Amino acid sequence: MTVSWTDFIAALVTACVIALVIVVLGTVAFRVAARYWSRGGMLAKSVRAPFRTFAGVVAVAVAVSRTPYGAWEWWPVVQHTLRIAVIASGAWLLGAMLIYIEDVSLRRHRTDVPDNLSARRVRTQVLLLRRLTVVAVVLLAIAIALFTFPGVRTFGASLLASAGVISVIVGIAAQSSLANVFAGMTIAFSDALRIDDAIIVENEWGWVEEITLTYVVVRLWDDRRLILPSTYFTQNPFQNWTRHASELLGAVELDVDWRVDTQAMRAALDRILEDTDLWDGRVKVLQVTDALAGYVRVRVLVTAKDAPTLFDLRCHVREQLVGWLQRHDEDGLPRQRTELVESSSHPYLRQRSTGTGLFTGDPEAEGRAARAGGGQQPET
Repeated sequence: MTVSWTDFIAALVTACVIALVIVVLGTVAFRVAARYWSRGGMLAKSVRAPFRTFAGVVAVAVAVSRTPYGAWEWWPVVQHTLRIAVIASGAWLLGAMLIYIEDVSLRRHRTDVPDNLSARRVRTQVLLLRRLTVVAVVLLAIAIALFTFPGVRTFGASLLASAGVISVIVGIAAQSSLANVFAGMTIAFSDALRIDDAIIVENEWGWVEEITLTYVVVRLWDDRRLILPSTYFTQNPFQNWTRHASELLGAVELDVDWRVDTQAMRAALDRILEDTDLWDGRVKVLQVTDALAGYVRVRVLVTAKDAPTLFDLRCHVREQLVGWLQRHDEDGLPRQRTELVESSSHPYLRQRSTGTGLFTGDPEAEGRAARAGGGQQPET
């Protein structure tokens, strides 16, 4: 049976009209849903492009599949290509819907609030699930597309029947390329590390900016990025300052003079903290922790709602206390003291000035000096 271009064009036009009607109805449904559902607009924006692509590809594929190809050898290739296109566009649509669900969860859990421990945990896990979702959908689409080839389908069936070979392959891959993937999943779902956690790693202090399937990005205090493999955090120790809460305790240390008025300094600290919004009101302590090398070390402990705020608070307290010492307690400014002693007043130096030396002080010493210098000995 030969191909009838009239029948093919009629089938194609009919399928495209049906696809267009479906797209229009879907658009109207999304707009109506957006009026009564706050997240309807976001859903329409997320799936608009993949939905229209999927509808159009399905329409063309249906029209081609219902048209006999007769003696044309390339017609089955067109049909097979369209089947693969349907699989790809369907995977795109499925992935967009799953990502939309994950975005809804992210919007529910905000991290720009003071008590954001639970939100940071959910955000870390959802972002990792998003990457896993994309990888899983892509792999599934590739597998389905490959199984449309008869030869690959036969090979896949024989491969699935050999569970031992698959176990060996997975075991080898897990020790090399998949090790970081497993480590990333362990980090995300064990709560050992979360987005925006304040950590110290490799003697550097910073915040966790991103956790992927294979690596972790740490934003350091000076805006550098430290990129470490996920296996690093499962095999090496690191400090997590926000493991159980986002609130942090920080210290400010000053070396001042022994004559400093610590009571007045405590009162100044109270006024400084009351006048700033950086302090969360939990802890304020001023203590003398050391007194060595001519200085007194004063340590101030303060708390803040998160790591960036704590850094700003420490800088603010340090600056204000230095200014207070300069204006109100000059005796507390650090000084170095030196005692000057005259040589004639010290008993040891006076004894040395009147003593007898090897070459001076008496006639015998002067004779030794003359012999050492090659001169004549003085007459006695």
